Amino acid sequence: MNEQLKQILEKQRKFFRDGNTLPDDFRLEKLRLLRDSIKRHEKDITDALHEDLGKSEFEGFMCEAGLVISEISFMIRNLRKLTADKTVSTPLTNFPASSFIRPGPRGNVLIVSPWNYPFLLAMDPLADAVAAGNTAIIKPSRMSPATVRIMGIIIKECFRPEHVFLVEEDISGARELLKEKFDFIFFTGSQNVGREVLRCAAENLTPAVLELGGKSPCIVDETADIKTAARRIVFGKFLNCGQTCVAPDYILCHRKVQEELQREICLQIEKQYGSSPLERSTYGKIISRKHFDRIRGLIDPEKVITGGQVNEQTLQIAPTVMTGVTWEDPVMQEEIFGPVLPVLAFDSISEVISMLAEKPKPLAFYFFSDDKSRQKEIMTVCRFGGGCVNDTIIHLATTEMPFGGFGESGMGSYHGEEGFKTFSHMKSIVNRKIWPDFPVRYAPYDNKFFLKLLHFLLK
Repeated sequence: MNEQLKQILEKQRKFFRDGNTLPDDFRLEKLRLLRDSIKRHEKDITDALHEDLGKSEFEGFMCEAGLVISEISFMIRNLRKLTADKTVSTPLTNFPASSFIRPGPRGNVLIVSPWNYPFLLAMDPLADAVAAGNTAIIKPSRMSPATVRIMGIIIKECFRPEHVFLVEEDISGARELLKEKFDFIFFTGSQNVGREVLRCAAENLTPAVLELGGKSPCIVDETADIKTAARRIVFGKFLNCGQTCVAPDYILCHRKVQEELQREICLQIEKQYGSSPLERSTYGKIISRKHFDRIRGLIDPEKVITGGQVNEQTLQIAPTVMTGVTWEDPVMQEEIFGPVLPVLAFDSISEVISMLAEKPKPLAFYFFSDDKSRQKEIMTVCRFGGGCVNDTIIHLATTEMPFGGFGESGMGSYHGEEGFKTFSHMKSIVNRKIWPDFPVRYAPYDNKFFLKLLHFLLK
């Protein structure tokens, strides 16, 4: 690892050991500074997101800067409650004593963030880490350089390097950083890199949270409000040009309403993005030539019912819908992570449940239906990270619910109180009185009366 980064990491370890991050007032001061700096640089942030990903100002604030401000504000409002001891009951066998749970910071944490939501997915976990009393090194993706630059300015305004440090230049890759001993690793990215992160973490017995992805299904049954479903699916799928880990990856539609749904989706794409989306200044782009070529290769022109147009100079792909797709098609062999929406048909919900049970557990799951019993059944039986009934994506935009993957789509969660807990260790503490000190707990264990009493007390 780069010598400069080694020195910073050692300074962070000392900064934490000296107890600088422990006081609530210190954490609150830093969170307020961070929130004020983000508000002050709001235009710079949305400009950077437009440069990196073609995001409009509205989308940049709604999906990134605004959500980070919301997360920080939650921590500021609730920090003293979150850091307070939680008293729990004490069993009679421990009398006289009191028992409580005390949150403590994990220590020196590493946050590795991706390029698709470069501001949100770096700063959101940072807010949780700072609130919990940690130091942090952030390794963002090199593929979103403009956003990294503005994050660097904000972090330098708010933190000393021994508290929070952003790796702006490629002075050390994520793989080199992962070889170092951290107290906790928070990773957002692909499943392939996630596997490597977990292997490296295991070498140092370092706990880790992995926020990954996968092929998140969107199921539409014959009772759904088709116009509403189409409008919300188009919103969730083509936001950020489909480069969203919780975007609906594909549609499973009841055969009775398939043609109607496809027609409404095509109408909604034109309504939301116009007849020539590649000419709109508010329509984004694919992050790199590599990803552009990969996504383009998943499109079968013979199965496209709308879209399919590309602009090689701007790395743009129009919102594209494919029908007649089978599970053997290339588009169904990997997470799409782009503006291509395959539609598959089914005949019964039981068929869908059986089919999905055999597939990797997705990060998100969406079900459009007006049948309440069916809603309850499918959202209970199917396994996934999180999701929505009759909507897409919005489940992650709240501090009141944990967000995270499950199985192949990740492990661990964050946001709000869950985010504070993720970056904390919950210490279980019993405070025992000196007197009285009953001799029965000590050897030799030959008192049958107290054995019977113990049986009674532990029932």
